Amino acid sequence: MEYYELYNEYIKLLEENKVLKIEIEDLRKRFGIETSEECMDNEEITLNESDDVAEILQSECIQINNNSSPEDKIKLFMSLFKGREDVYAKRWQNKKGKSGYSPVCMHEWMKGICYKPKIKCSDCKNRRYGVLDISAINKHLRGIEVLGIYPILKDDTCHFLAIDFDDDGWEKDINILREVCEEKKIPFAIERSRSGAGAHIWFFFKESISAVSARKFGTGLLTYAMTKRHEIKFESYDRLFPNQDTMPKGGFGNLIVLPMQRNARRNKNSVFIDKKLEPYKDQWDFLSSVGKLTRDEIKFYISEFCSGDELGDLKEDVEEENKPWKRIRKSYKLGNADFPTDVHIIKANMIFINKKGFSSKTLNSIKRMAAFKNPEFYKAQAMRLPTFDKPRVISLSEETSEYLCIPRGTELELYNLFNKNKVNFKCDDERYSGKTISVTFNGELREEQAAAAAVMLEHDNGVLSATTGFGKTVIGAKLIAEKRVNTLIIVHTQQLLDQWKERLGQFLVINEVLETENIIKRGRKKKSSIIGQIGAGKNSLNGIIDIAIMQSLVRKGEVKELVKDYGMVLVDECHHVSAFNFEQILKNVAAKYVYGLTATPIRKDGHHPIIFMQCGPIRYKVDARKQAEKRPFEHYVIPRFTSFRKPICQDEKEWSIAEIYSEISTSQIRNELIVNDVISCVKEGRNPIVLTERTSHVETLADALREKVPNVIILTGRMSSKDKKAEIEKLLSIPKESNVVIVATGKFVGEGFDEPRLDTLFLTMPISWKGTLQQYAGRLHRIYENKNEVQIYDYVDIHVNVLERMYEKRLKGYASIGYSAKSESKPFETINSIYNNNNFLTVFSNDIFSAKHEIIIVSPFISKRRLLQMLKLLMMAIKNGSKVKVVTRPETDFKESDKEALKEMHEIIRGLEVNIIFKTNIHQKFAIIDKKIVWYGSINLLSFGRAEESIMRLESINIANELLGTFE
Repeated sequence: MEYYELYNEYIKLLEENKVLKIEIEDLRKRFGIETSEECMDNEEITLNESDDVAEILQSECIQINNNSSPEDKIKLFMSLFKGREDVYAKRWQNKKGKSGYSPVCMHEWMKGICYKPKIKCSDCKNRRYGVLDISAINKHLRGIEVLGIYPILKDDTCHFLAIDFDDDGWEKDINILREVCEEKKIPFAIERSRSGAGAHIWFFFKESISAVSARKFGTGLLTYAMTKRHEIKFESYDRLFPNQDTMPKGGFGNLIVLPMQRNARRNKNSVFIDKKLEPYKDQWDFLSSVGKLTRDEIKFYISEFCSGDELGDLKEDVEEENKPWKRIRKSYKLGNADFPTDVHIIKANMIFINKKGFSSKTLNSIKRMAAFKNPEFYKAQAMRLPTFDKPRVISLSEETSEYLCIPRGTELELYNLFNKNKVNFKCDDERYSGKTISVTFNGELREEQAAAAAVMLEHDNGVLSATTGFGKTVIGAKLIAEKRVNTLIIVHTQQLLDQWKERLGQFLVINEVLETENIIKRGRKKKSSIIGQIGAGKNSLNGIIDIAIMQSLVRKGEVKELVKDYGMVLVDECHHVSAFNFEQILKNVAAKYVYGLTATPIRKDGHHPIIFMQCGPIRYKVDARKQAEKRPFEHYVIPRFTSFRKPICQDEKEWSIAEIYSEISTSQIRNELIVNDVISCVKEGRNPIVLTERTSHVETLADALREKVPNVIILTGRMSSKDKKAEIEKLLSIPKESNVVIVATGKFVGEGFDEPRLDTLFLTMPISWKGTLQQYAGRLHRIYENKNEVQIYDYVDIHVNVLERMYEKRLKGYASIGYSAKSESKPFETINSIYNNNNFLTVFSNDIFSAKHEIIIVSPFISKRRLLQMLKLLMMAIKNGSKVKVVTRPETDFKESDKEALKEMHEIIRGLEVNIIFKTNIHQKFAIIDKKIVWYGSINLLSFGRAEESIMRLESINIANELLGTFE
């Protein structure tokens, strides 16, 4: 029988089934048979499949109880648990016992239509989602199926909010939420979860409410509840349904399992419970009595709970600490009753606070000293990406039955809390002071290094933030010599291990004798190094001064006990501490002295608070721009504008960054430009390092360069240890009077790689993070004889929106580390500065006044204030005989409310005989004067922007022509 014949038979059976249901219901009514809870479990409802679900949901339900009809029960159920109706999920379980939920598809397992498991449901073009109708709900309630619904609707609204509690202590957590809701008169319903090992608290809305408002209400409620019970975990913020403010791209958001499923009810699970955590005797009567919140009530509770931030008072980003205007901090007032008479603290690997006598409000405040917002969550949410694996709050605190434990870096903030509230506290120092060692410093610090070392020595912990080439390793040696305790230095690569071993041997005199000596197979004794190591295939720890590769300190997820055997721990490149295993190592370190060294303390993922909590705050910071001024060479960025474009058939909005990188690395024209630039630099006697992000790109560039220049070295993370060693030995063997070209992946040599002769960096792949840029640029900053100028060749792909924005971010990064711009590598090329929004206008005005022929300004956005300011300059240029052209976005690119003002400004421009050209969705921002002087960057020249935006000035006919080509 063909599929369509089967389908017709299926439809006939449905009709026959419907008629039989009607006859059964008529007989029930004729003989007076009542519908009980048991009937609900075993009988299907008699509503027609064609009944309008929306009308059912909107109808006002009468008081429903166990004796009500199945129809009325389902009406009530669907009026409360309202999610998306065009799709829902069903529970599945395979033969191995694995279970989960998947969207219901009407074509599932249909021959010739469904191709599971060869094709995933998400990739199937034949999928047809099932509609959440009365029949589906009926099957769920009767125990035939287990269903889940998607709370967030297509318009980013929802009809309910639920919060899940399933950790140890969920019973106490849920009862605190109950008390808070009763205190604030918030209607709610608490359901024991399907597993019985947790609960959901439900809040229902009279009308659909934006998911943003619903989640803000739930978050604020949790934050308030935490003041009543500090044990409520920050993970609760991630257990809201819906779990995002907006619908994620290509998905439905998180689902929640519907309650009241018959099989679970038999075990007293998936039912609604009272204060004693017992099920209500009449579940339907309880649900019928649950109130619903209005939009105005939600707004009221948000204003009450969220006067500051709905997440409450958390650790601030180090970059935001000096910007108190950014947000209002809400701190709950604490009084004498919130503290014990005497506080007992123990300092060890963490700070242990005896909880006895503290109020939950105070303990909650202390916990929050070790917690911060996770920028990765908000970034994903803004991009409409899934957030299921990204917590909203990251916390480093721990708790035992007796102690609340917070990391060492929160010590000052804790003491400030006690002092502010005039609390007496006693501190027992249980940190390990280490073994005294005989060691002296064999060197002389520069004045600036001595100042940094002096500040670090004033504290038991902290971070030294200093640029590459400042001498952080030397300062580390000085700390060891001054503290004179056995020390563990933690690094993350073998390169750094080798560097530390070499530098410590150079700058320290260690007057210690090893207890044992290694005996090699031939019977002769080989003197062991006084500096031990673990990692890179060796374990020669001696407990005096040891260097460890981070990965070697963790085995099967457990941190080795040896980390507790040192009086001082130095963490090089400590910005890696936020990696989970690295952080666990520092959490187990009990040393009295803990210091971190880094050039880039701020991380792109925003997890840098972990660094400061584990290593201590930044004690000394070297200004990168001032440091550049002190170096005996100049610093220049040379932008190279490429002709790289997207393929004609490619939609840029759907062009992923991985696909773009792939196209870039294989672009023949772009690669030829890079190779020719490298060859020119070598001819000028320079020593370049060519960095990319892809191993295949390394091979492509290296193969092309080997044909034209000698001494090409390749370094990538994928190379074997043997090959890496061979390339390093080859590099070291090249005489200093000979030129060398290193082609490498940025991740492998971007930090920790030390070759002082390097003076030119080729940044062949686009990056945006200023920290990465600073690390890469640092490869050039080592002092070397006859090095008088370092250059960075930056390849700017101005024809691709996302890549140009990345360059705009790099431009700001160059300015922050003291680089100027020039258009060519020539020694006498005009030097230009990189400006910001506060200082570019004077120089730009001079260029406008000096124009002789033509001025072209490309500014996507226009503001009236800046326009009027610029018009004075343009009028003068027009009087001097220059033609002025303005390229901007049309009114249709903007909101309706902005169109009238834009129209007015466009008329003002036209009135000055300025040629105005409209280009929809343009993103470039630049000006070209007399086809030679170029102003290019992130500043909209006809509107005001942020002070941190940047723009550079260049004199280059070639660059001017390339920019003009973006509008061809």
